[in-house]
Amino acid sequence: MANLALLIFLVVLLTQVVSWVGKSVLQELAFSLYSRLFLTSAAKKQRSLRKQVLDDKAELGRTSSQDEFAKWAKIKRRLDKSLADLEKSNSTLASARTKFTVQFSSLIWICTTGAQLVLVWWFRKRPVFWLPRGWIPGPIVWLLSFPSAPLGAVSSGAWAAVCKRVFATVEEIVKALMAPSPAPVPMANQAGPQSSRPTATIEPIELEHEKVD
Repeated sequence: MANLALLIFLVVLLTQVVSWVGKSVLQELAFSLYSRLFLTSAAKKQRSLRKQVLDDKAELGRTSSQDEFAKWAKIKRRLDKSLADLEKSNSTLASARTKFTVQFSSLIWICTTGAQLVLVWWFRKRPVFWLPRGWIPGPIVWLLSFPSAPLGAVSSGAWAAVCKRVFATVEEIVKALMAPSPAPVPMANQAGPQSSRPTATIEPIELEHEKVD
């Protein structure tokens, strides 16, 4: 049972790692390694053809089609041939990349989603581990044994769901820890605005009384 729990845990972990890193990133890294191992000659030929095409174009631009027509026609034929060979080389490499993409995507699916489906279905009646009696309420015990594990045991499907939930929680915690903290809002200077406000002053009013003779 411990081996089954560990196996499901590792498959779910692999699935989460692929999700975190990104399938496209892994595909680019894998194709780069594949190209260095199996497509070195084709890539080298493509670079050589590109250089040849650029050189022929530059030489054709320096050659006058009126004064040196024979030389210009020779360079033009050579350039056309180099372009045709380069297009063929590009098509070969593009076909190899497409084939590799399909195979790599299939391999990733088999090792992640496909493996999870097979493990959950194949071991659906086998308990991953047993729960302590009386510690967990009955409805939760039944839910953890769903769909076909013995009552009181954790099924392969429930264990896979628990592993996914744990990894998702860890991802949220890591993202929260790595998120930049918001900048503190500067407090307004209390003395400044008050001192800059115009103050109203009440001047005493002098009343002049008429003198009565």
